[in-house]
Amino acid sequence: MAIELIRLSDIHLTFGSTALLAGAELSVRAGDRIGLVGRNGSGKSTLLKIVAGLVVPDQGERFVHPGARVAYLPQEADLSGFASVADYVESGLAEGEGAYLAQSALEMLGLSGHEDPAQLSGGEARRAAIARALAASPDVLLLDEPTNHLDLPAIEWLEKELGSQRAAIVLISHDRRFLENLTRATVWIDRGVARRLDRGFASFEGWRDEVLEQEELERHKLDRKIAREESWMHGGVTGRRKRNVRRVAELHKLRAERRDARGPVGNVQLSVSEGGTSGKLVVEAEHIAKAFDGRPIVDDLSIRIARGDRLGIIGPNGAGKTTLLALLTGALAPDSGTVKLGTNLEMVTLDQRREQLKPSWTLAEALTGGRGDQVIVNGVARHVIGYMKDFLFAPEQARTPLSVLSGGERGRLMLARALARPSNLLVLDEPTNDLDLETLDLLQELLADYAGTVLLVSHDRDFLDRVATGVIAAEGEGRWLEYAGGYSDMLAQRGARPEAAAKTRSASRSVDTTDGQARESARPSPQRKLSYKQTQALEALPRQMAALEKEIAEIGRRLSDADLFVRDPAAFNSATTRLAKAEAELAKAETAWLELEILRDEIAQHRPVPKR
Repeated sequence: MAIELIRLSDIHLTFGSTALLAGAELSVRAGDRIGLVGRNGSGKSTLLKIVAGLVVPDQGERFVHPGARVAYLPQEADLSGFASVADYVESGLAEGEGAYLAQSALEMLGLSGHEDPAQLSGGEARRAAIARALAASPDVLLLDEPTNHLDLPAIEWLEKELGSQRAAIVLISHDRRFLENLTRATVWIDRGVARRLDRGFASFEGWRDEVLEQEELERHKLDRKIAREESWMHGGVTGRRKRNVRRVAELHKLRAERRDARGPVGNVQLSVSEGGTSGKLVVEAEHIAKAFDGRPIVDDLSIRIARGDRLGIIGPNGAGKTTLLALLTGALAPDSGTVKLGTNLEMVTLDQRREQLKPSWTLAEALTGGRGDQVIVNGVARHVIGYMKDFLFAPEQARTPLSVLSGGERGRLMLARALARPSNLLVLDEPTNDLDLETLDLLQELLADYAGTVLLVSHDRDFLDRVATGVIAAEGEGRWLEYAGGYSDMLAQRGARPEAAAKTRSASRSVDTTDGQARESARPSPQRKLSYKQTQALEALPRQMAALEKEIAEIGRRLSDADLFVRDPAAFNSATTRLAKAEAELAKAETAWLELEILRDEIAQHRPVPKR
């Protein structure tokens, strides 16, 4: 078993009268990849700060293995007080470590180090904070929402980089695909308790539902037991006095247990106020172009958006996604070309910067517009307190100023405001920001059933795959191409390079769609058999994987010796380094073997059946 680097035992923490953590436990061992999940406000970030040593719990023990280096990436990095980004990154290095480590990390993330921290965009500040965490070469890497403000290329690069790290990783993220690809264990923070599943996030939701179902069964049993004891009492307490006293005491104990039980946090109740039916054609753009300071943002784009389409817009930060959204909705005029909007449109917009919210408003004022205490939803007047509860706001928060809301609460508030207004065209700019996974699931279901049209900008790959019927992607130099399906479908159609995708797209348009033979000849012919090199690899890889698994188990047994680090630090460091390398080699070998097996199956499926 790998050596334990960090351990939290019986952690208790109370804010005001609310117990945020009540006996939480966490163990981090060398090579761990742990996803920390839970509802907004469940205490995930607080627990991560306790692991990092930044928050002291009211009760409990924190153990860090001697010599273990811990790096922490906060949700919002503070770069104030530093003259340059390089100074900020170097501040995370140990004394005596060379500045070249900081410079190397910055270059990997596309920064020079000379940037002024006060002038950074949200994405640049996030990359600087990631560079600071990675430059320290930690034994334990604590990451709180690392994908915030990052575009899709940066998210995919970070995912690959973290996958190759030797450090143990504890990760908080609302990006489902990111969690699925990186985690090997999941810790669920729920009602103050940390429950651990020794499987990755892909297995978490089914397990969580089983746990909640079992809890519901136990509550039902407790209720029946209380009802049985109450029935006995109502029948008259007679006979043996000592036995009666004991049963009455047990009934009081059962009632206290039921009263003090904390049930699971409810789900957001999402519903959308749908307006009248729009025309069949919602947006028609012909040869539109837009440039700023000579830089093309959109160049000769033509697109038709029909009623019921759910179009995702994706691209790197700075590519012009929000600008394109403004052009398609008529909020911004193109330099050339025309944009025609359909008839009977009722548009509702969700702004990624939450600029529609005034900090001086209270929660109730933000929902009612400052007019009374009623919210009109689907033509029906509802009291603002009841509508707040649908979005998991407590009644006492009605007079809370917006300036003190968390990011997740502001996200839910924006959804509440947007969905209350009648619409047949939803324009959503980064709607998934700060929403927990359960709320994301409900939003996906709502959009999938929405009868109107949806235009959305998002960096969430899983969200795009579940919601979008089409994707328009930035291809550079103002070029945008449309693809059918979600994000994964776009990757399959696009191929390895955007240029290749563009050529394929133009070639396919030149083929007569009535000529089936021409279409068939344009398709690449499948590989007919495995090459000699592939056949040899398919035979050798299982032996290589078995040898690596045996080596990993042997190293794990050596590291399980708690005295090894004190007795022989060099041997300990050598073993942990080799363990991380062997695990990476095993993961690479498993991936290669799986790809070859899939290829062999595909070849077998395309092989013609011999004639008899």
